[in-house]
Amino acid sequence: MSATPLAPLASLDAIRALVRTLPGPDTAARAAAEAREPTLTKPAGSLGRLEEIAAWLATWQGRHPPRLERVRCVIFAGNHGIAAKGVSAFPPEVTVQMVQNFRNDGAAVNQLCKAGGAELDVIELELDRPTQPFDTDAAMTEAEVLDALNAGLTLDLTDVDALIVGEMGIGNTTAAAALALALFGGTAEDWVGRGTGIDDAGFARKRAAVDAAKAFHGAALADPLEALRRVGGRELAAMAGGVLAARLARVPVLLDGFICSASAAVWQAMTPDGLDHAMAAHASVEPGHRRLLETLGKRPLLDLGMRLGEGSGALVALGPLRSALACHTGMATFAEAGVSASEAS
Repeated sequence: MSATPLAPLASLDAIRALVRTLPGPDTAARAAAEAREPTLTKPAGSLGRLEEIAAWLATWQGRHPPRLERVRCVIFAGNHGIAAKGVSAFPPEVTVQMVQNFRNDGAAVNQLCKAGGAELDVIELELDRPTQPFDTDAAMTEAEVLDALNAGLTLDLTDVDALIVGEMGIGNTTAAAALALALFGGTAEDWVGRGTGIDDAGFARKRAAVDAAKAFHGAALADPLEALRRVGGRELAAMAGGVLAARLARVPVLLDGFICSASAAVWQAMTPDGLDHAMAAHASVEPGHRRLLETLGKRPLLDLGMRLGEGSGALVALGPLRSALACHTGMATFAEAGVSASEAS
């Protein structure tokens, strides 16, 4: 859709006001998609969720027929102070190294963008300045979280038909677990998984860090944006900003794994329809992700045992989206094909 990039917002209150006036679904475009579907040469409902996808694309692009000519994948990279507490199997310097790998076309996300027909952008967020350890301090100041949110909010989504946001940041599954707990309650045990494959000792440190964050920040975590500031990270905030920018620009979003979904969940925690324009691409093996998708009411398109992040699962899910679009726009109707609807059923 054609869209003018949003100017940076000056305060978290400005973002809160924006969320209160989100554009809703385009009911005319959805009605057009739903009217076409029964006329196509197939039994009603025989393409399963592909039929749902076609209607969803039309609804949130605000046009019928929908299209997927330009899909943009944006990876945000940030570093976390909590990584110093031994919550990851990899050291923090891997974030910088992986960003260079993205730029050198050497990562999984590069190959999946080629396979899925998506553009790739990588945005670094002060990698030389990690957030504060959120078990003993707020991860970011208000100015820092606002800068990170604006990195996503100001994305240029002109003529973009679908958006994928991904991340790179050692320690960010710990931040995602802490954020999910803050937004939806429970305990560290409910949300913390093994992330990059930490051993038992690292797993215990990870749970302890999330429990400590809950105890340290207390009631302040009840406000979703304050929770993002206190226990999130720059790349989590930027992904959240990108998902919100997409809503304003009428661009559907494919959600990736646990970290992406936890970031985007801020908007649903603020307003019940805050993620209606987003579809869950896949279910990660990270246990917190499955719990989070159930909480958000999002049924994943795929379940491939993935846990890489980087937008990888969402890129794989472009296959079903393109299949849905091809069938919805390319199939003949019963009238065009001269086929009796009763015979096709």
